[in-house]
Amino acid sequence: MQRRIGTVSRGLRAPIVKEGEDLRKIVVDTFMDCVNNGEFEIGRKDVLAITESILARSQKNYASTDDIASDVKAKLGGETVGVVFPILSRNRFAICLRGIARGCKKVVLMLSYPSDEVGNHLLDIDLLDAKGVNPYTDVLTQAEFEGMFGKSKHTFTDIDYVNYYKSLIEEEGAEAEVIFANNPRKILDYTKKVLCCDIHTRKRTKRLILEAGGETVLSLDDIMTAPVNGSGCNPTYGLLGSNKATEKMVKLFPVNCTEFVEGVQEDIKKLTGKTVEVMVYGDGAFKDPVGKIWELADPVVSPGYTKGLIGQPNELKLKYLADNDFADLKGDELKEAMVKAIKEKDANLKGQMATEGTTPRQLTDLLGSLCDLTSGSGDKGTPFIYIQGYFDNYTD
Repeated sequence: MQRRIGTVSRGLRAPIVKEGEDLRKIVVDTFMDCVNNGEFEIGRKDVLAITESILARSQKNYASTDDIASDVKAKLGGETVGVVFPILSRNRFAICLRGIARGCKKVVLMLSYPSDEVGNHLLDIDLLDAKGVNPYTDVLTQAEFEGMFGKSKHTFTDIDYVNYYKSLIEEEGAEAEVIFANNPRKILDYTKKVLCCDIHTRKRTKRLILEAGGETVLSLDDIMTAPVNGSGCNPTYGLLGSNKATEKMVKLFPVNCTEFVEGVQEDIKKLTGKTVEVMVYGDGAFKDPVGKIWELADPVVSPGYTKGLIGQPNELKLKYLADNDFADLKGDELKEAMVKAIKEKDANLKGQMATEGTTPRQLTDLLGSLCDLTSGSGDKGTPFIYIQGYFDNYTD
């Protein structure tokens, strides 16, 4: 019988994982329960994915606002600090901002406009045209911004992030000044000590400020890179990828991810004799068409994965072949031609027209996005995702 099912992504329900628990054992036990109960059979190059949040929790990888404040004060001096280009998020940045403000006497908060780096909008871009504002050159004070555009409200949450962030800074005992600009060099008109809080553009932001005369210029991956007063840390990403745990605590991005996924893969191989690829995933990399928000607030989609997941897809576009190379074929003749083309395709199809419209992205970015959409971010209770058939094609 011809196989009809292609890629399948399943959420695996798991116990609630608490700090210090053996997540490797929990993942393997959950997986084997599914196999032993006949819920699926292990196939060729299946993928088992674990959300980064639950791994970090099991690792007790947390930092408090006091820990963040101590590190910021030690590295930036504790006086006036420019906080440049943070994203607008209660979950991702608000608690970090509390810690940063606690480690300073004054925070000059520079917000990019009309939106932050990942697409959270402070205002509609068309309003800039109506007011004759050039976001590439114009620097606005809070009074000027609100005088022209009014109070800002987030598209989905209705939060006024400008005044919310300002209030967080003041609640921590620091003076707050808010400005709006897209040229990071402008922060040097206020202070020479700067913390760049953008994610994917942070290296450029740091370079521009340093070249323009910044004295101490750090980014979020320079904060909490080592334990502070016994806290958790992330030597590679620091505060990047952190999430709110409580009003005084953040959960950091997990560490030792490669060691973890290789351990899970090894355990499953011992129990079943089969190789399953394993990865840790965070935010997916996709954009919401309504809110214009790009989901990826983590520094990477996957901080750890087994070697079988390295690389990019190497696929032919069936639609292209059907409309061009095999336009005169139908039925079984068309199917046979397609199968032959796939089986004989080059090991590297890059640049060939027959790949036009395929997605030249890292496999882990594609798989991680699928995992994030499958697990969701709420109460589904499926922090482990099992993907089958992803590496199959029309000939399988």
